[in-house]
Amino acid sequence: DLAFKVCLLDDEVDKINAEAHRMVKNAIKDTPDHVESFINLLLISRHLERIADHATNIAEEVIYLIEGEIIRHGDF
Repeated sequence: DLAFKVCLLDDEVDKINAEAHRMVKNAIKDTPDHVESFINLLLISRHLERIADHATNIAEEVIYLIEGEIIRHGDF
């Protein structure tokens, strides 16, 4: 059950990441003297999204081990 929830939440993390990128892009335009900090925020957002992708991959493997069913991200 939890593994399925992890897979479903990956799309939400992707949306949050996209929104963070949009917000940082606007912040860079509005406050260009803080570009270095904003770039760090982009990197953090990207890395968190990758962590979510890895968690999804692990969850898919758990589902396979328990259910014997191959589930890939596109199946949700």
